[in-house]
Amino acid sequence: MDDLTQLDISGRIEPDGIEDNTRTAAMADEEPVDQKRFLEESCKPKCVRPLLEYQACIKRIQGDDSGQKHCTGQYFDYWYCVDKCVAPKLFPKLK
Repeated sequence: MDDLTQLDISGRIEPDGIEDNTRTAAMADEEPVDQKRFLEESCKPKCVRPLLEYQACIKRIQGDDSGQKHCTGQYFDYWYCVDKCVAPKLFPKLK
């Protein structure tokens, strides 16, 4: 071994004498990754039908100048489908 590397008590080789706990602290300073967004992207293909209904509604009301028509129900139906798919996968990953 060269003088820039030392062997710690656990047998791991640490460069420049850096202890493992400083690396853990450095990792703790990093921004956590939002698992929900990743899971939402993986669940969206399973919710094609509500998405198509929402898109059809948007197309149907594009010419409405009165502001009375909306697609809120279809929007929430789509996100309900996505959330229902995400929830069982997300909660086991939360700390």
